[in-house]
Amino acid sequence: MNSKGNSKLASEMRSVNTSVSSDFLGQRKSISFRKALLVFSVLVFTTTFSFAQQALKPASIFSDHMVLQREQAVPVWGMASPNEEITVTFAGQTKGAIADKTGKWMVKLDPLTTSTEGREMLIRGKTKVVFSDILVGEVWICSGQSNMQFSTGAVPEVKGLIPFMENIRSFEVGRTVSIDESEDVIGEWSTKPPSSAVAFGFAFFLEELSDIPVGIIHSSWGSSSIEAWMPRDMGDELPYFKEIMDEFDADKATQERIAQILSSPTKWSNQDDIFLRRQPNILYNAMIKPLAPFAIRGLVWYQGERNTRYLSGVPAVTEENWFHRVAGMKEYGSILKDWMLRYRKEWQNDEMNLLVVMLPGYGKGTVKTPEIDPEDPTEESWAWMRESQLQILDLPKTAVANTIDLGDKTNIHPTDKLPVGQRLALLAAVTALGQDRVAMGPMLQDVEVKGKKLIVHFSNAKGLKTSNGKAPMGFWLADKSGEWKRAEAKLEGETVVLSSEDISSPMFIRYAFAGMPSVNLVNELELPAYPFRTDTFEP
Repeated sequence: MNSKGNSKLASEMRSVNTSVSSDFLGQRKSISFRKALLVFSVLVFTTTFSFAQQALKPASIFSDHMVLQREQAVPVWGMASPNEEITVTFAGQTKGAIADKTGKWMVKLDPLTTSTEGREMLIRGKTKVVFSDILVGEVWICSGQSNMQFSTGAVPEVKGLIPFMENIRSFEVGRTVSIDESEDVIGEWSTKPPSSAVAFGFAFFLEELSDIPVGIIHSSWGSSSIEAWMPRDMGDELPYFKEIMDEFDADKATQERIAQILSSPTKWSNQDDIFLRRQPNILYNAMIKPLAPFAIRGLVWYQGERNTRYLSGVPAVTEENWFHRVAGMKEYGSILKDWMLRYRKEWQNDEMNLLVVMLPGYGKGTVKTPEIDPEDPTEESWAWMRESQLQILDLPKTAVANTIDLGDKTNIHPTDKLPVGQRLALLAAVTALGQDRVAMGPMLQDVEVKGKKLIVHFSNAKGLKTSNGKAPMGFWLADKSGEWKRAEAKLEGETVVLSSEDISSPMFIRYAFAGMPSVNLVNELELPAYPFRTDTFEP
């Protein structure tokens, strides 16, 4: 029954119940009761009938050519008629379930072993659904904003890998939004490479390192903030996000415009596209929520640029910055940890991996100070975001791909995506697959004071050297005054010795802590040293 019909019946009931006639009050009550009973029966029948008519329908993340995650229980779920018996058969297993009263059902396959053989999955109820050409391997969601969205075809070095790819499958999540959490996602599995240069590079080199099929679920949207990818209930832990969502809910003009854009039969304008992707929560609802609990190894996250517009705090909304009401760089690290814990909860998987792409070199600053010295360690630069991103290492099963030696001084969309994919694949091979190899560049271990010199010790420092054979670059020193001076740096084995003629008692170090610093310190695998600072000065 449609809403107009329901409204008419409800109106009729109100009319009967509120009619005033003392002579016929008893009769009116009798009529009212019969009318109400009739309406209730019709509604129950209509609802039951609609449930009864549901055809067997697996969740939209399942299709031909998919990759299922190995070594984990694999949920398979969908809709059917209420109480319908469902069986799922794959790889010698048959699992059964009974749909609940709303038609929802789920089975869990036992952990699967790696397979490059394309096999069929049979889902049977009153009817049957067959998916073919299914592999078993490593499945990753690749998400974030424009640098994750950056096209494979726009990077010749990455595009050139396509003829050599083996056993890589992709699911391109359609870009859309939803005010409420959606059950369905737009897209299907394909044998084509991922459209994202970073995602494809990651998949290609991970398959090369492991000889295991790789499935990429690519769900990204340019200029989106981390808030766009947050479930609404994160407001329970993050008061600032609750405030943002309360403002969003109260903004009826925004709600109406979203509905108008989504209902329009014409292609979105660029302005409409930007408007949608800069809203909180609604990307998560449409582009992440429907994916859970599809079994995955982890998430690759290349995002943060939009959250660099401010150093700290959530600015008040003005006409000029209405689309920038997001957390600043200094808060981002703790928010990222909360966000990942919430995603693990959504997937009911505490072992879900997260690989974060550190923001690369960039020579611009914040809204407050857009023009900066890209080498200066005291500027309001992306250095503060990189420091925040590294906080994710406080959680297990996480890693950060260091890109401090990459990037473009003036272009927020650098084209050097190939090494990003390579470094992510190395990290996945170690953190997710347990391979015994070096996957990270040198990281600060401790600092030794020796007279007027500071000696920096690193982990992952085997074969410590510079990429150009010159003295190490990017080091700055300060004493208790907080005045920073360039350091003279020398390699001594697996350490770097720092000094400065301008500072007699050096206390603090900043390395590569600038918008786009000149750096050259690497280990034997040419992996760059991670940025760090040993001070606690506020910017």
